[in-house]
Amino acid sequence: MSDASRFSLYAWHWRSLLFWGGIALLAGLFYLAVAAWGFGYLGFPLDDAWIHQTYARNLARSGQLAFVPGVPSAGSTAPLWSLLLSMGYLLGIPYRICTYAQGIIFLGLTGWTVARLGRRLFPKTPRVGLWAGIFCVLEWHLVWAAVSGMETSLFVWLSTFLVERYLALQLGEDGAHREHAGFYVGLGFIGGLLILTRPEGLGLVGLLGLELAYRWWQVNQAGRLRNLLRAWLLLGAGLLSLLGPYVVFHFWLTGWPLPNTFYAKQAEYGLILETYPLWWRLFGNFGPVVESVQGVFRVIFIGPQILLLPGLGFAAWLTVKERRTGLVFIWLWAIGFLILYAIRLPVTYQHGRYQIPAIPWFILLGVWGTARLLSLGPAWRRQPRWYRLHRVISRTAIISMVALLAAFMVMGALAYGRDVRFIESEMVATAHWLNEHTGPEALIAAHDNGAIGYFSQRRLIDLAGLVTPEVIPIIRDEAALLAFMTRQQAEYLATFPSWYPNLVQSPGLVERHTTAAPWTGQMGGENMVVYQFEVVGGGQ
Repeated sequence: MSDASRFSLYAWHWRSLLFWGGIALLAGLFYLAVAAWGFGYLGFPLDDAWIHQTYARNLARSGQLAFVPGVPSAGSTAPLWSLLLSMGYLLGIPYRICTYAQGIIFLGLTGWTVARLGRRLFPKTPRVGLWAGIFCVLEWHLVWAAVSGMETSLFVWLSTFLVERYLALQLGEDGAHREHAGFYVGLGFIGGLLILTRPEGLGLVGLLGLELAYRWWQVNQAGRLRNLLRAWLLLGAGLLSLLGPYVVFHFWLTGWPLPNTFYAKQAEYGLILETYPLWWRLFGNFGPVVESVQGVFRVIFIGPQILLLPGLGFAAWLTVKERRTGLVFIWLWAIGFLILYAIRLPVTYQHGRYQIPAIPWFILLGVWGTARLLSLGPAWRRQPRWYRLHRVISRTAIISMVALLAAFMVMGALAYGRDVRFIESEMVATAHWLNEHTGPEALIAAHDNGAIGYFSQRRLIDLAGLVTPEVIPIIRDEAALLAFMTRQQAEYLATFPSWYPNLVQSPGLVERHTTAAPWTGQMGGENMVVYQFEVVGGGQ
């Protein structure tokens, strides 16, 4: 490739990135504007976002991955996200601006990467990538996630980028096959970044390894088994270069290979696993919606993507009919990701925050299936009556999809504003009260400790098990939790009363503060309460 051609290609890539970044920026700013001016608050819609901020600030200040300064912690599920956020503290960038900017950048990169994936996977329908990318950048769950302060946008982009690089480097930009070592090591490295963002990324890396094995079996040439083993070893080397220290760190602190949260969440929601059968956790019921258990396949289609369901079904049929074996691992990843959550962590609250990473894959496949479903073969085009009917149906479908996309953008922004207002007026307000009314050495027990840890910087007993893994075995046992707090000499308890209805009735607890935010009750919720143990240490 000549220098002029290479420069032209680079210029095209930069223009493309600016295009996707511009759309993402407009979408993100719209959500922030609604929250700030429509609801009067600018913050994050999840308390967990403050957990990331606490880890990031401590990492920047002390060089330690710690929730409490000076105490290394294995509680961060997304250490890569904490590292990226810490750059803002090191550079003196206001943390909100830094966090919003990174989420919006990764949202734009997701659109750009999905567009490239569409061109590679469906070259005969080249516009699939463009429309799927735009759909992703404007899909309300993904925009909500981009300005949530969470690692979701980074995880979504890295997962699409890993697959795009696998397809691009497997064949090369010019169609030439490549087998050099850097290809596999690089894939492993990207896979390592993905797992450092969310542990479940290991599933996608594993599927890529199996896809490599299938490709070897399909070619079935002499020496291919040796090449497969070599590819696996190189992929593993890239992976372990990042994951080795990660796993050793967790083993050193807790004796477990994964963050505390991975185990704590499963213990906390074990009751749901016992109460609801698997089919409910997968699809939910069609009666009254249970907020925390709607069905993992149900919650991700709350939005304009519901109109992609016929196309998604047609895409599944085309995958089999046309023997599109290269799509199988994508189907397995999207469906398997949701099944994994239904089996291990079947909660769909906060707009299905855990299931959001599956949405871009269903959008990509659904847009392809819809495009093929709405296309006419040559024989049909020669029949005027069917041609006119097709034009009416296709235009109606497109207009409906655009209208629904816009409508859910607005509804998503309103939901985001309400979520931010709730966190700011409950968790953040409680954190400020504790900072102003407790001593610097006070020991506070709390469930949802992100904002409390960030603003009060007090010593904490984390009843969710993130910072205090000792509570994981007793996480649902209120009597045992009270006894644990007593032994640890807790002075305050901050929680929503309904989360621990028996514990908060203990005669050793006295209510000291409630947020009293009026809109929480209007939304059907309750205010956060701070209790004080009558005798320091929880004595009765």
